[in-house]
Amino acid sequence: MAGPSNPPATMKIAVIGQSLFGQEVYGHLRKEGHEVVGVFTVPDKDGKADPLGLEAEKDGVPVFKFSRWRAKGQALPEVVAKYQALGAELNVLPFCSQFIPMEIINAPRHGSIIYHPSLLPRHRGASAINWTLIHGDKKGGFSIFWADDGLDTGDLLLQKECEVLPDDTVSTLYNRFLFPEGIKGMVQAVRLIAEGKAPRLPQPEEGATYEGIQKKETAKIDWDQPAEAIHNWIRGNDKVPGAWTEACEPLQKLTFFNSTLNTSGLVPEGDALPIPGAHRPGVVTKAGLILFGNDDKMLLVKNIQLEDGKMILASNFFKGAASSALELTEAELVTAEAVRSAWQRILPNVLEVEDSTDFFKSGAASVDVVRLVEEVKELCDGLELENEDVYMATTFGDFIQLLVRKLRGDDEEGECSIDYVEMAVNKRTLHMPHQLFIGGAFVDAEGAKTFETINPTDGSVICQVSLAQVTDVDKAVATAKDAFENGRWGKISARDRGRLLYRLADLMEQHQEELATIEALDAGAVYTLALKTHVGMSIQTFRYFAGWCDKIQGSTIPINQARPNRNLTLTRKEPVGVCGIIIPWNYPLMMLSWKTAACLAAGNTVVIKPAQVTPLTALKFAELTLKAGIPKGVVNVLPGSGSLIGQRLSDHPDVRKIGFTGSTEVGKHIMKSCAISNVKKVSLELGGKSPLIIFADCDLNKAVQMGMSSVFFNKGENCIAAGRLFVEDSIHDEFVRRVVQEVRKMKVGNPLDRDTDHGPQNHHAHLMKLMEYCQCGVKEGATLVCGGNQIPRPGFFFEPTVFTDVEDHMFIAKEESFGPVMIISRFADGDVDAVLSRANATEFGLASGVFTRDINKALYVSDKLQAGTVFVNTYNKTDVAAPFGGFKQSGFGKDLGEAALNEYLRVKTVTFEY
Repeated sequence: MAGPSNPPATMKIAVIGQSLFGQEVYGHLRKEGHEVVGVFTVPDKDGKADPLGLEAEKDGVPVFKFSRWRAKGQALPEVVAKYQALGAELNVLPFCSQFIPMEIINAPRHGSIIYHPSLLPRHRGASAINWTLIHGDKKGGFSIFWADDGLDTGDLLLQKECEVLPDDTVSTLYNRFLFPEGIKGMVQAVRLIAEGKAPRLPQPEEGATYEGIQKKETAKIDWDQPAEAIHNWIRGNDKVPGAWTEACEPLQKLTFFNSTLNTSGLVPEGDALPIPGAHRPGVVTKAGLILFGNDDKMLLVKNIQLEDGKMILASNFFKGAASSALELTEAELVTAEAVRSAWQRILPNVLEVEDSTDFFKSGAASVDVVRLVEEVKELCDGLELENEDVYMATTFGDFIQLLVRKLRGDDEEGECSIDYVEMAVNKRTLHMPHQLFIGGAFVDAEGAKTFETINPTDGSVICQVSLAQVTDVDKAVATAKDAFENGRWGKISARDRGRLLYRLADLMEQHQEELATIEALDAGAVYTLALKTHVGMSIQTFRYFAGWCDKIQGSTIPINQARPNRNLTLTRKEPVGVCGIIIPWNYPLMMLSWKTAACLAAGNTVVIKPAQVTPLTALKFAELTLKAGIPKGVVNVLPGSGSLIGQRLSDHPDVRKIGFTGSTEVGKHIMKSCAISNVKKVSLELGGKSPLIIFADCDLNKAVQMGMSSVFFNKGENCIAAGRLFVEDSIHDEFVRRVVQEVRKMKVGNPLDRDTDHGPQNHHAHLMKLMEYCQCGVKEGATLVCGGNQIPRPGFFFEPTVFTDVEDHMFIAKEESFGPVMIISRFADGDVDAVLSRANATEFGLASGVFTRDINKALYVSDKLQAGTVFVNTYNKTDVAAPFGGFKQSGFGKDLGEAALNEYLRVKTVTFEY
């Protein structure tokens, strides 16, 4: 009977190194039964520990992170002492970037062994894999050698070789062979040492080479060589440091990746890419960039890195901004990282999954395709992928693009060509669409008609914008109707609809500085206010209504039963269909968002008509809907005149709802058109003359501060601006004195300057109306305390203005200025009912306010004021969750809050009998 076999010999080992490779070697050595007495790795970088040290810490193994081992050529005594205390019998260096002193190398009784990724003595040095490829070696491999005081010159312990494939890169060679087989080789080497069978074979000097570390400055391509040599240079520098050249006119540095000599069937037809020194210009084709050696043979490059670091498909080089690559939202980036982790689990040999990592070249087999499909299904709420999808998008970057398109419900390429107007403003380059947006595409208006949009800061022309015609309205409505009745928008779940709106909000946030700059440029909005309000509240609005999408619910209603049978009655809230939204010029993006967010959350499609004088943020918004994955045809934007485009939307028989913000006069006309055409649903937010009552018992400092804001906020171009201030007699003079003092502190200037309080009025015609308004006030006998004139400078600037002694019969007491004009009237001390009567003596009822410390008075006054919004001891405090809308001739219907959804829904009653 045979006796028990001897257990394998084990040793005390110190592992010195870093990276996933070092982590794997460490783990396998412990599985072999060896005692790892210590791990020496690199210090944490940017707060992130190296994988080797991280794993060892989990196992309770001592970890040392020395930034250096020696100083002035001498080993640091404290480092040597800590090492010697461990009693290691062997040092294993799987991958180590630090210089280890010979006092450490020679300390263990078995010495030290090192892994090197080449067949020594060939390619000694730190860039061995690069030079294996650059030299076009047909064989590659790795060596494990005994460390000595030379540079990769120690005696060999073992070597393993592999074939180098024609299109291998550093990554593919490493992932296919050097990583997995290298781990096995290190474990085998340690086993041989433990068993006393490890050889020491002196390296031959014949065939020995040493090459330095490849750096970016030395990786420039030499074009005076054959195509194969150029290919080897490119793949040998892929990914680090990257082979580069200068090309184009003017010259720019381009770095090439993913090179191949497999050009069978390729025809060099496409756009020429001039390359100084090259045998022939490169040719950008659908397959990529074709390059030529001095032997006139071709190679193909599939990826190009631009000077700014952006990686693009070589085939897209001349497409610029029209590239079809999707811009991922924050939520999608989180999903992408989760999928990246799945790739990492499936491809354990890959050091790091990059966008260029190829699933199959990294060792994946058909069984891994099934696993990836299942993992993605689990990560993405049951998203169905086909195996073929993986084969069609083999690199990680391409796979994520495909995945995001499917998550958005649109896996078609569908490039949208955008003819941007580019402008360097506010330390950034703006990219502004300027055409109509119909059916997911930016197109010219019928007859290529355009108009100028003007910068109110200096009166200059920003750009030409397409001017929509009636036929364009008909096209947009037909597109929106088809998207509603037959498109994907009506088929996706409410939760998926919400996900798209959240994505749109994320994109608006990512572009908020650009949107705010456009708002300052096109509408004269003070940039800091535009960031917070014009754009900031727009983002909040879309996020708020995105959350409502899957909470729009009907109800069940108990009714009398049809005995002996029974009945069930339920209601359903349904979208109305195609909606027309007509927005004003004072808050171009915010007013668009207030209405459009609720409209889309309810499931409708929309045709938006921005104000003709401020069309640019609406068009930028349209671009962002594309990037968010909102299906084509759901959102359409038509810049143009209100009398033509707004009128056609109101008259159109296929439009089922109009949402309008603007003047009462135009609102009445729209309401009439909606009734005559097809009795379409309508909501109107119209003019205002909002009263603000300031009682003597108020906090006067706050009343002055908020009173200023109530009038001068957004240059007075504010629908809820306090059109008339009623100030109790006993504090009237002091209130006026303080207001005038504050007005004189206001800085009027360029809206892009960060210290500007007050920018230009929106457009020239409005400036003229303000001047007429103030002249009328003076003629009627009101006291002009300050302001009232245009500021003598380029642009449409108007002085902040204060009138006192305004009597009830005066024009300026009854009509709104829609500008920076404060209208102040007195009222007798204690006469609450009289001032209420005066405040309500108007056909407008949009907003109102009261300042008092008396809670009973505040409640009484707020109850009596005839306005859709009452502010108490504050003003302009709107919120996305609070409904907003007017009474009387200020309109009806609500924006914001849950109530806004009802403006874009219809209720259907369904009764069953059973």
